[in-house]
Amino acid sequence: MSNLATFAQSAAEVGEWRRDIHQNPELLYDVHRTAAFVADKLRAFGCDAVVTGIGRTGVVGIVKGHKKSAAKTIGLRADMDALPILEATGVAYQSLIPGKMHACGHDGHTAMLLGAARHLASTRDFSGEVAFIFQPAEEGGAGAKAMLDDGLLDRFGISEVWGMHNMPGLPAGDFALRPGPLMAAADRFEILIEGKGGHAAKPHECVDPIVIGSAIVTAFQTIVSRTIDPLEACVVSVTRFDAGSAFNIIPQTAKLTGTVRTLTPETRELARERVIAMAEAIAALHGGKADVNYMMGYPVTRNHPEPAAYAGAIAAEVAGVEHVDNAVAPTMGAEDFSFMLEARPGAFIFIGNGNSAGLHHPAYDFNDAIIAQGMEYWVRLVEARLR
Repeated sequence: MSNLATFAQSAAEVGEWRRDIHQNPELLYDVHRTAAFVADKLRAFGCDAVVTGIGRTGVVGIVKGHKKSAAKTIGLRADMDALPILEATGVAYQSLIPGKMHACGHDGHTAMLLGAARHLASTRDFSGEVAFIFQPAEEGGAGAKAMLDDGLLDRFGISEVWGMHNMPGLPAGDFALRPGPLMAAADRFEILIEGKGGHAAKPHECVDPIVIGSAIVTAFQTIVSRTIDPLEACVVSVTRFDAGSAFNIIPQTAKLTGTVRTLTPETRELARERVIAMAEAIAALHGGKADVNYMMGYPVTRNHPEPAAYAGAIAAEVAGVEHVDNAVAPTMGAEDFSFMLEARPGAFIFIGNGNSAGLHHPAYDFNDAIIAQGMEYWVRLVEARLR
């Protein structure tokens, strides 16, 4: 069985891969350099197959175990894309591309999975096959779904899927997960309010879309406080309000944009119904009209019970039982690995990033000190699951 010392020896080199990816961030599906970097490494490791272009720019590397018994294929997934954020870390290896940075740690996720792939390709101390999945467009582009739609699971015979994400605020190298809902469904809405514009000195001759929009924003707060069961989690946030062009004009239109986060399908559907009904009714009450475009996004990231327990046990082997939280509170953030967990059994786990800036913050940086533990988790999971 592999141990932490084995991976500590290679962590520095894997960290260099991480910093190279960090310096060259790419967005959504436009991850051509990163995908080529990943594919070149996988070929150099001696993977049995390296396939590119899955889900547009995704990469899959296949490693077969030495053991002869029939066994399944499991998929390990890392995300490759960055965010449209101007980096403010000041590190020597900061982004070379202004306005783009790895502010969510996908550079670290990719490097750790590459490190695990190299180790497993050299030892092959397992039965069956491992599919190393490197996915584009997690940050809003549903790259996981694109890879699924491109036949990822059936093409490689993948029967289980496993994912990992770093978590700022969790002690470095600790692990956390839970069975059932771990991360929220993320939906969004755009509401175009049509009123009747005119002179600001004659509001009685107008239908003010700003007043309508303000009433809608206020009413939306009652969806959570007066519609949703208080024991169920729900967030309704209006994050943008666009209207008007001058101080003395009541505009013709206004636009609201926002997001809804939920942890169960029932709450998700109820929140959707209320957003649409409230916006349309309030606009009509004021003599205007609301056109609601409600977009269902990433579903709930829901861990399957047995794989979640298994992942927690492997994490305990790596970090110690006292450093694994098997019942962490769900987060209302979202993750497109949820599409993979809807299609196959598996589990998603957090690894602590320590006291760093938060995800999606311009001062965030992945903690290289956790690379060895991340690699060991992947290797132990494969060697045990495909024993």
